[in-house]
Amino acid sequence: MTENLEKKALRATIRQLAGQLSPRYRASADLAIARRLLALPEYRSAGTVFCFVGTGLEIDTRPILEQVLADGKTLCLPLCVSPGIMELRAVRSLDQLAPGSYGIPAPPESSPVVSPDQTDLAVIPCVTCSREGRRLGRGGGYYDRFLASYRGAAVLLCRERLLRQEIPFGLHDYPVPWVLTEAGLFEDGTPARPE
Repeated sequence: MTENLEKKALRATIRQLAGQLSPRYRASADLAIARRLLALPEYRSAGTVFCFVGTGLEIDTRPILEQVLADGKTLCLPLCVSPGIMELRAVRSLDQLAPGSYGIPAPPESSPVVSPDQTDLAVIPCVTCSREGRRLGRGGGYYDRFLASYRGAAVLLCRERLLRQEIPFGLHDYPVPWVLTEAGLFEDGTPARPE
Protein backbone atom coordinates (compact mmCIF):
# COMPACT_ATOMS: atom_id res chain seq x y z
CA MET A 1 0.00 0.00 0.00
CA THR A 2 1.35 3.44 -0.88
CA GLU A 3 1.91 6.12 1.74
CA ASN A 4 -1.05 8.17 0.45
CA LEU A 5 -3.37 5.15 0.58
CA GLU A 6 -2.14 4.32 4.10
CA LYS A 7 -2.88 7.89 5.19
CA LYS A 8 -6.32 7.83 3.60
CA ALA A 9 -7.18 4.54 5.32
CA LEU A 10 -5.93 5.78 8.70
CA ARG A 11 -7.90 9.03 8.36
CA ALA A 12 -11.08 7.01 7.73
CA THR A 13 -10.37 4.73 10.72
CA ILE A 14 -9.70 7.64 13.07
CA ARG A 15 -12.74 9.63 11.88
CA GLN A 16 -14.92 6.60 12.60
CA LEU A 17 -13.30 6.17 16.02
CA ALA A 18 -13.66 9.89 16.80
CA GLY A 19 -17.33 9.71 15.92
CA GLN A 20 -17.77 6.89 18.44
CA LEU A 21 -16.24 8.85 21.33
CA SER A 22 -18.87 9.94 23.81
CA PRO A 23 -19.68 13.67 23.91
CA ARG A 24 -18.87 13.55 27.63
CA TYR A 25 -15.37 12.18 27.02
CA ARG A 26 -14.72 14.68 24.20
CA ALA A 27 -15.80 17.64 26.35
CA SER A 28 -13.79 16.45 29.36
CA ALA A 29 -10.66 15.74 27.29
CA ASP A 30 -10.91 19.04 25.43
CA LEU A 31 -11.20 21.07 28.66
CA ALA A 32 -8.24 19.22 30.17
CA ILE A 33 -6.16 19.85 27.04
CA ALA A 34 -7.08 23.56 27.08
CA ARG A 35 -6.22 23.84 30.78
CA ARG A 36 -2.85 22.15 30.26
CA LEU A 37 -2.02 24.32 27.25
CA LEU A 38 -2.86 27.55 29.07
CA ALA A 39 -0.62 26.49 31.97
CA LEU A 40 2.47 25.97 29.77
CA PRO A 41 5.28 28.48 30.42
CA GLU A 42 5.57 28.85 26.63
CA TYR A 43 1.95 29.99 26.52
CA ARG A 44 2.31 32.35 29.49
CA SER A 45 5.38 34.04 27.99
CA ALA A 46 3.98 34.20 24.43
CA GLY A 47 2.94 37.55 23.02
CA THR A 48 1.53 36.08 19.80
CA VAL A 49 -0.27 32.73 19.61
CA PHE A 50 -1.30 30.93 16.41
CA CYS A 51 -4.11 28.44 16.87
CA PHE A 52 -6.69 26.56 14.83
CA VAL A 53 -10.45 26.76 15.19
CA GLY A 54 -11.70 23.29 16.11
CA THR A 55 -14.78 22.16 14.20
CA GLY A 56 -16.87 19.00 14.04
CA LEU A 57 -15.12 16.17 15.86
CA GLU A 58 -11.90 18.17 16.33
CA ILE A 59 -10.78 19.47 19.71
CA ASP A 60 -12.88 22.44 20.82
CA THR A 61 -10.32 25.24 20.90
CA ARG A 62 -12.80 28.01 21.75
CA PRO A 63 -11.72 28.15 25.45
CA ILE A 64 -8.11 28.55 24.29
CA LEU A 65 -8.98 31.23 21.72
CA GLU A 66 -11.07 33.17 24.24
CA GLN A 67 -8.32 33.04 26.87
CA VAL A 68 -5.64 34.21 24.42
CA LEU A 69 -7.79 37.28 23.73
CA ALA A 70 -8.65 37.78 27.41
CA ASP A 71 -4.94 37.66 28.28
CA GLY A 72 -4.26 40.51 25.84
CA LYS A 73 -2.11 38.39 23.55
CA THR A 74 -2.21 38.62 19.76
CA LEU A 75 -4.36 35.77 18.44
CA CYS A 76 -3.62 34.54 14.92
CA LEU A 77 -5.90 32.17 13.04
CA PRO A 78 -5.41 30.49 9.67
CA LEU A 79 -6.87 31.94 6.50
CA CYS A 80 -6.64 29.62 3.48
CA VAL A 81 -5.61 31.83 0.57
CA SER A 82 -5.03 29.16 -2.10
CA PRO A 83 -4.87 25.35 -2.22
CA GLY A 84 -2.34 24.20 0.40
CA ILE A 85 -1.43 27.76 1.43
CA MET A 86 -2.61 29.55 4.55
CA GLU A 87 -1.72 32.87 6.10
CA LEU A 88 -1.73 33.78 9.77
CA ARG A 89 -4.22 36.58 10.40
CA ALA A 90 -4.64 38.50 13.65
CA VAL A 91 -8.14 38.85 15.12
CA ARG A 92 -9.39 40.91 18.05
CA SER A 93 -12.66 39.03 18.54
CA LEU A 94 -14.11 35.66 17.64
CA ASP A 95 -17.14 37.56 16.37
CA GLN A 96 -15.02 38.48 13.33
CA LEU A 97 -14.95 34.86 12.13
CA ALA A 98 -17.08 33.70 9.21
CA PRO A 99 -17.21 30.35 7.37
CA GLY A 100 -14.17 30.06 5.10
CA SER A 101 -12.53 27.23 3.18
CA TYR A 102 -13.96 23.81 4.05
CA GLY A 103 -16.60 25.59 6.18
CA ILE A 104 -14.03 26.33 8.89
CA PRO A 105 -14.54 29.64 10.72
CA ALA A 106 -11.87 32.00 9.41
CA PRO A 107 -10.73 35.58 9.90
CA PRO A 108 -11.77 38.19 7.33
CA GLU A 109 -9.43 38.90 4.42
CA SER A 110 -9.02 42.43 5.77
CA SER A 111 -7.45 41.19 9.02
CA PRO A 112 -3.71 41.88 9.49
CA VAL A 113 -1.22 39.32 8.19
CA VAL A 114 1.24 38.09 10.82
CA SER A 115 4.54 36.50 9.84
CA PRO A 116 5.36 33.08 11.30
CA ASP A 117 8.57 34.73 12.57
CA GLN A 118 6.42 37.00 14.76
CA THR A 119 4.64 34.02 16.33
CA ASP A 120 5.79 32.76 19.73
CA LEU A 121 3.61 29.65 20.03
CA ALA A 122 1.81 27.60 17.37
CA VAL A 123 -1.01 25.23 18.36
CA ILE A 124 -1.30 22.58 15.64
CA PRO A 125 -4.26 20.28 14.83
CA CYS A 126 -4.22 16.69 13.64
CA VAL A 127 -6.53 13.82 12.82
CA THR A 128 -4.18 11.61 14.86
CA CYS A 129 -0.54 11.60 15.89
CA SER A 130 2.07 9.59 17.75
CA ARG A 131 3.54 10.67 21.08
CA GLU A 132 6.72 11.40 19.10
CA GLY A 133 4.87 14.15 17.21
CA ARG A 134 4.36 12.47 13.87
CA ARG A 135 1.03 13.87 12.76
CA LEU A 136 -1.63 12.94 10.26
CA GLY A 137 -3.57 15.96 9.09
CA ARG A 138 -6.55 16.28 6.80
CA GLY A 139 -4.38 15.91 3.70
CA GLY A 140 -4.22 19.45 2.35
CA GLY A 141 -0.60 20.07 3.37
CA TYR A 142 -1.40 23.48 4.92
CA TYR A 143 0.26 22.82 8.27
CA ASP A 144 3.24 20.91 6.83
CA ARG A 145 4.02 23.93 4.64
CA PHE A 146 3.71 26.17 7.70
CA LEU A 147 5.93 23.88 9.83
CA ALA A 148 8.56 23.74 7.07
CA SER A 149 9.46 27.38 7.73
CA TYR A 150 8.28 27.94 11.32
CA ARG A 151 11.01 28.02 13.97
CA GLY A 152 9.09 28.91 17.16
CA ALA A 153 7.54 26.72 19.85
CA ALA A 154 4.85 24.35 18.54
CA VAL A 155 2.49 21.97 20.29
CA LEU A 156 0.23 19.35 18.73
CA LEU A 157 -3.18 18.71 20.32
CA CYS A 158 -4.71 15.23 20.29
CA ARG A 159 -7.13 13.31 22.48
CA GLU A 160 -5.44 10.38 24.19
CA ARG A 161 -7.85 7.82 22.70
CA LEU A 162 -6.97 8.92 19.16
CA LEU A 163 -3.18 8.58 19.50
CA ARG A 164 -1.52 5.99 17.27
CA GLN A 165 2.04 4.70 17.38
CA GLU A 166 2.35 4.03 13.65
CA ILE A 167 1.76 7.09 11.48
CA PRO A 168 2.57 7.01 7.74
CA PHE A 169 5.27 9.65 7.32
CA GLY A 170 6.75 11.11 4.14
CA LEU A 171 9.40 13.57 3.02
CA HIS A 172 7.03 16.54 3.20
CA ASP A 173 5.71 15.69 6.67
CA TYR A 174 7.06 17.61 9.65
CA PRO A 175 6.96 16.26 13.21
CA VAL A 176 6.02 18.51 16.13
CA PRO A 177 8.25 18.04 19.21
CA TRP A 178 5.47 18.55 21.79
CA VAL A 179 2.25 16.55 21.91
CA LEU A 180 -0.42 17.57 24.41
CA THR A 181 -3.27 15.26 25.42
CA GLU A 182 -5.61 15.28 28.39
CA ALA A 183 -3.07 12.95 30.08
CA GLY A 184 -0.20 15.42 29.78
CA LEU A 185 2.61 16.78 27.66
CA PHE A 186 4.97 14.56 25.71
CA GLU A 187 8.28 15.82 24.37
CA ASP A 188 9.77 13.68 21.61
CA GLY A 189 7.64 10.79 22.92
CA THR A 190 8.59 11.12 26.60
CA PRO A 191 6.28 12.45 29.33
CA ALA A 192 7.43 15.97 30.13
CA ARG A 193 6.91 18.32 33.06
CA PRO A 194 4.94 16.15 35.45
CA GLU A 195 2.45 18.07 37.57
